[in-house]
Amino acid sequence: MSAETDLSPAQLPPGQAADAAPEPASPGRPLPARILGLGTSQIAEVADLAREDPDVIKLWIGEGDLGSPDFVTEAAVAAMRDGHTRYTYSLGLPKLRQALADYHRRHWGVEVAPSRFSITSGGMNAIMQGFQAILEPGDEVLHHAPAWPNLNEAVRINGGVPVPVAFRRTADGGFALALEDLFAAVTERTRAIVVNSPSNPTGWVMPRPDMERLAAFARERGLWIVSDEVYNHFTYGNAIVPSFLEVCGPDDRLLVTNTFSKNWAMTGWRAGWVVFPTGMDPVFAKLNQYNTTSIPTFIQHAAIVALERGDSFIRTMVGRCAESRAIFVDGLSRLPGIRLRAPEGAFYLFFSVDGESSARDLAVRVLREARVGLAPGTAFGPDGEGCLRLCFAVSPELAREAVSRLERFFLQR
Repeated sequence: MSAETDLSPAQLPPGQAADAAPEPASPGRPLPARILGLGTSQIAEVADLAREDPDVIKLWIGEGDLGSPDFVTEAAVAAMRDGHTRYTYSLGLPKLRQALADYHRRHWGVEVAPSRFSITSGGMNAIMQGFQAILEPGDEVLHHAPAWPNLNEAVRINGGVPVPVAFRRTADGGFALALEDLFAAVTERTRAIVVNSPSNPTGWVMPRPDMERLAAFARERGLWIVSDEVYNHFTYGNAIVPSFLEVCGPDDRLLVTNTFSKNWAMTGWRAGWVVFPTGMDPVFAKLNQYNTTSIPTFIQHAAIVALERGDSFIRTMVGRCAESRAIFVDGLSRLPGIRLRAPEGAFYLFFSVDGESSARDLAVRVLREARVGLAPGTAFGPDGEGCLRLCFAVSPELAREAVSRLERFFLQR
């Protein structure tokens, strides 16, 4: 979710002031407004205050505390020793694209031709290439909100206009997306609708009947659906989350983005994929060529092993998340002023706190006083004001300690 940054002013030695940001040393025209206007991650702002503090329980970033599986790291080392350190196909190794086709058949019962996959540098690059492929300047991209902040900025970088459609809050603290709200936001400039189910940060899951309605709506109007499906294994009490590949055909205007980061604890490997309509492989071959050429070949060999041998690891990850989810929900739901509902999917708890006017200030107070790092809700857009997000993809032991600290903070505030 966030990259390592230089020291923030709060981290500088006493008495040392931060230098003002230098002006671009160019006599020509200024940088494009879409670049100058890129937002600063509030998650990074809060995290920068205590990244190196070992006493802080860090729940602000979207990754778990497990390392990558040994069989994946060993496969990468073996591939390097075997000489797989050179350039390869821009779309990715044929064997990896076949492994992805097998993976989708195994879990969703869909037949996706290997030619419809492109291997990307993580899920973020998959989304970026998707927008590069379909957006013209001024095109509008609808998405439910609150939402992962990188989504808005990826749209803006590619000249598009993000259009948030707010979730409706339910009486029990949950989130619901009314398709009528989404449909009403469509204009003649709308090019695409983004769905992230399960959702970061809310844990909302789109019901399959709504997916079918949305697919029909988009098909009728010639709109693209961009489906970010990185969390679809992370559900609690239900079957795996449906994929839009189940309700759309190979010729529909559908892009599905995904990553190896979450399922197999491979956030630092930067490996992901995008599924595109039949016939768009030349487009994505060029986009990969001019973005990254390809991701490292030895990482692709390790990704094949993750797909072929990693289903049991996914089950372990999800089971562990389910246990920690229950600990957080049980502990926090009993506290006065906190409103939440157990999330249906993903591995985040997004909860509101009564009487708080600044989510960012609240996150800083929790960090300093409780020694727990949380993400401010406004990092995910203005609809997140008064909310905090925590990642529960941690051990049950760490979850219990975090709940104990948060209980003391919220009972004393």
